[in-house]
Amino acid sequence: MDTIAGMKTFAAVAAHASFTEGARQVGISTKLASKYIGQLEERLNAQLFNRTTRSVTLTDTGRSYYDRCLPLLEQFDELEGLVQQRQSELAGRIRITAPTGYGSSQLVHLLKPFQTANPKVSIELHLSDAHVSLIEEGHDLAVRFGALKDSSLVARKLMDMRIVCCAAPEYLEKHGHPSEPAALTTHNCLLQTTSSHIDQWEFQGPQKTYNVAVSGNFRANSPRAVANMAADGLGIGRVPLYTAQPFLDAGRLQLLFEAEEAKVLGLYAVYPPSRHLTARIRAVIDHLAAQF
Repeated sequence: MDTIAGMKTFAAVAAHASFTEGARQVGISTKLASKYIGQLEERLNAQLFNRTTRSVTLTDTGRSYYDRCLPLLEQFDELEGLVQQRQSELAGRIRITAPTGYGSSQLVHLLKPFQTANPKVSIELHLSDAHVSLIEEGHDLAVRFGALKDSSLVARKLMDMRIVCCAAPEYLEKHGHPSEPAALTTHNCLLQTTSSHIDQWEFQGPQKTYNVAVSGNFRANSPRAVANMAADGLGIGRVPLYTAQPFLDAGRLQLLFEAEEAKVLGLYAVYPPSRHLTARIRAVIDHLAAQF
């Protein structure tokens, strides 16, 4: 067993508390992962995991080894990255997590030229509207909207995204076109549950911002679901512009209150702090920043 391969396998199994998932992360079979861990424990003359039929947990010795193992693996990745950089060719895997709607529509197009220019870089894109733990889930990078909540992470701002109100022409024809944001109180508003203030929509007045209390018969944790329902004529939605744009282009939605838009949503590249950020991860972050 190669020492680095064993350490990478150990770290992956420890991070996921699972031999099956840990093996998948490093691209080997569960049987081989178990063999690597066994060889590592034999060489160290120490038990690293408590194993039962239902769980895999670190022993005290395993936890100490894990805490010291991660910085060494980061330095090894950085060393590989420096060599690759000198050869002007990046290689290796980058695991990225992003929101479902943005990741499947916008982000994939932004990543295409990066992968075309760096064919030996393998990107694994995990789409989820929940904020997953980068370290525990083994992701190298997250592309996220909104302010950074975890102070242990580093965020690089990529752009500001408009938050827009929109409705289908059929809805406006049937229920009337609200002349000002205050009129939303008489309309069926489609609510996004991941917003910080679900039923309070913020708008820009002549001198300061103000909130309008809204309500409706549909709510979802996905802006794409809200945009789809708005396009189907159920009510008025408020979503990031990228979500509404395909429907706007198709004429299925139209914007409301553009002059009163008060809120933008920051888009960030988020990654764990490390003095040894690998060359390929640094390169993809620089690439995304350059796109905007």
